[in-house]
Amino acid sequence: MSKKTRHEEHEEHADESWLLPYSDLMTLLVALFLVMYAMSATDAQKFEQMAQAFNSALSGGGGVLEFRSDSPTNTQLDQGRKDKMNSVIDKNTGSSELSKLRTKEQEDLEKLKKQFDQYIKNNGMTDLLSTKLNQSQLMITISDNALFASGQAVVKDESRQLAKSISTMLQQFPDYEVLVQGHTDNVPISNSTYSSNWDLSVARALQFMKILLLNPNLDPVKFSPIGYGEYRPIDTNATAIGRAKNRRVEVSILRKYKDPAAETTDVSAPGK
Repeated sequence: MSKKTRHEEHEEHADESWLLPYSDLMTLLVALFLVMYAMSATDAQKFEQMAQAFNSALSGGGGVLEFRSDSPTNTQLDQGRKDKMNSVIDKNTGSSELSKLRTKEQEDLEKLKKQFDQYIKNNGMTDLLSTKLNQSQLMITISDNALFASGQAVVKDESRQLAKSISTMLQQFPDYEVLVQGHTDNVPISNSTYSSNWDLSVARALQFMKILLLNPNLDPVKFSPIGYGEYRPIDTNATAIGRAKNRRVEVSILRKYKDPAAETTDVSAPGK
């Protein structure tokens, strides 16, 4: 009987060592729920700090709570905002510099235009030459009568000084593209040298450009001759006066800093 009694007492005191792993399991479950809750929060930086704290407490810094957020932290977001702001500043700075260059270019072209206009006035050539400044270019228009004999592309001897004066003034813009453009009226040409107004207009532009480039201070790379024939008239071809205006050579200094948003404003020479 005594042995049976001792056995019953032993059954009343069962082994409770299972409580230790059970408590560890419950701790991990609590940590898991905390992780899941943190993942639903918007502040990824705080979650990462929390995960690091749990890792340090439960597993010495490593384990199931290790986490590296792929979402930007507050610090990263702040840096992103700073980068974006700096980009805007750089863009505004670039726009400001471009605006300054446009302003400087406008002032220089207006100054050059006044020089041309003064030359035209001093030499009594207001009926033969004119200037026009707009948002694309500064254009000097020369009547064919000031340069060529009828139906010819050879520049008159007395007109070579005009070309020399123009080339001297063009030296102020050595880095600018210059177009030399020939135009005719719509009267068909009939001689053995030129078979069409196309040929005549190209030849006139080329010959005048060659005289300009006798100035060694001008870069031939910046110059281009173009012939438009009768196809870009500025007046009617129905009258003699209109046809005379259409027969011309134009020397255009092209702007480098155009403003597409600006409205075109033309400034014509006196007497134009």
